[in-house]
Amino acid sequence: MAPSNTKQKPKKKYVFDMSGPTHLTSVNWACPNHRRTVAACLVTGAYVLEHDRQTHQECAPAWWKTFDFELKHKLIDAADSSIFGAIYESKSPKFIQNASSPPKIVIAFRGTVFKKKTFWQDIKLDLDLFINDLSGTPRCKIAMRAVEEMTSAVASQNLWLAGHSLGSAIAMLAGKNMAKRGINLQTFLFNPPHPSSIVEWIQNQTVKQAIHIVSSIMALGGPLFQKGCLASSRRHFAQISSWIPHLFVNSDDIICSGYIRYFENREYLKKNVAACIGRWATRHSFIALAFGRHSEPFHLLPSANLLVSSTDRNVTACHLKRILLAHGIGQWWSQDLSLQSSKHHYSSCYSDEVD
Repeated sequence: MAPSNTKQKPKKKYVFDMSGPTHLTSVNWACPNHRRTVAACLVTGAYVLEHDRQTHQECAPAWWKTFDFELKHKLIDAADSSIFGAIYESKSPKFIQNASSPPKIVIAFRGTVFKKKTFWQDIKLDLDLFINDLSGTPRCKIAMRAVEEMTSAVASQNLWLAGHSLGSAIAMLAGKNMAKRGINLQTFLFNPPHPSSIVEWIQNQTVKQAIHIVSSIMALGGPLFQKGCLASSRRHFAQISSWIPHLFVNSDDIICSGYIRYFENREYLKKNVAACIGRWATRHSFIALAFGRHSEPFHLLPSANLLVSSTDRNVTACHLKRILLAHGIGQWWSQDLSLQSSKHHYSSCYSDEVD
C-alpha cells in the first residue's frame, strides 16, 4: 500500500491566492495605495518564509513573484535559525529614479511569530524593544548591516525598507541609522510599537491627556541639564528630521496607537504651551534622548507621514478579535481601507534664544 500523503494543508492566511490582494493585477508605482499594498505583501513574504521553514511548505514565493520580485537573500537570526527578514530584488529591467518606477531592492522584516521554534526569541526581542535596548541585539545588528551593504550597492532612491510590528521597529532603527549618514530611505512601517499605547486605553480623557502632556514636558528635564551635549548632536538630528517614514497605524491597536497621540501632543505643545517650552519639547528632548549617552529610544521620530485606519465594529463583536485584526498586516491591502493622513515634518529652524 502506498503511504498516505500527510502533508498539512497550509492555513488560508499564508496562501496569497486566498488572503492576498488578488485584485491588484497591475501595479501603478506612482499610486501610494499600490506602493503600500506591495510593501505589506513583501513583509508578509518574510512571515511566510519562516512559516515554510517550520512546516516544509512552499507558500512564500507568491507573495513576491506576483509583483515581479525575486528573493535575493534571507536574513537569519543566529539565536534560533529563524528567518526574520528578506531582501527582494525587482526583475524590472528599468530603474528610472522616480515615483513611477518600482524599487530595485526591498528589505522587509517580519514581526513576532507565535510558534514553538520562534516564540521565545521573538518575545525576548519584544522585551528588549520596550526597554530601549533593541539596537544592540544580534538580530538588529544583522538587519542594519544588511541595509548598509545594500545601500552601498544600490542608489538609495531605489531601496525600500518595510516592516511590521517588531519588524517595523527594526526597520525604523535601520532607517534612522542611514538617516544619520544623510541617506533617507523610503520606509513603510506597519503597526510600529509605541511604549505609551497602553495609556490610550484609559477611559477618562482628561486623565489620559494629562498623562501625555506631563510626560512630554518631563522629557525636558534631561535636556535642561545636558545642554553641553546638544550642540554636537544637532547635525545628526537635522539629518534624521529630513527622513520621513510612512507610519501605518490602526487606532484600535493597543500596540501602535500611541503614535497618534505622540504626534498630536507635538502639535499641542507647539501651539498651546509657552514658546520656550514648546521649542525645547520639540527639539532638545528629542536630541538628548535620541543621541544622548543612553540607548536610543526606538520610537522617537522627528518627522513622519502618519496614516491612520480603524477597525470596523461590524466585522466582529469580539473585542479580542478586533484587537488582533487591528494589529494584523493583512488590513493594509484591503480594498475597503480608509486612511486619515497627516504629515509631520520637524523643522530645526528655531530661534537660538532658547539654546
